[in-house]
Amino acid sequence: KVLQVVSATKTDTSSFTSTTFADISGLSVAITPSSSSNKILILSYANCGYDYGNAKIAIKLLRDSTIINLGDAAGNRIRLSSSVYVNSSNASPFSAMSNFLDSPSTTSSVTYKLQAGNLDGNGTVYVNRPGDDWADATNHASVTSTITAMEISA
Repeated sequence: KVLQVVSATKTDTSSFTSTTFADISGLSVAITPSSSSNKILILSYANCGYDYGNAKIAIKLLRDSTIINLGDAAGNRIRLSSSVYVNSSNASPFSAMSNFLDSPSTTSSVTYKLQAGNLDGNGTVYVNRPGDDWADATNHASVTSTITAMEISA
């Protein structure tokens, strides 16, 4: 049974040039579980573009300051919640999606948010716009990104 739903939709654009992860403004929600045994289902996607060749764009999902929904450790590979490989010639962004059922084990407010990083370190990563954004044309996209948290009864 779904007890409550909170959601945030980002309609503006953000850009990232560093390999250091940073919060994506507008993609954060706070929710207060009614029972510590309840779970929180987080549904999220970030539409990403890149303006320099090809890039691996990385997304992390955090509960407060803790990164959650990570892939297993495997050699030197970075552990992420989701990732997307894009190139600068695309007129539409690519969606990095993540669905995760979390067990925060608390009745205090928790904040879920997305962070983005540029794994290749060249060029600029964008959220909600393509890398190839030179044309004000009907075949170039303006999009949104969303994060939703739902409390699920135990």
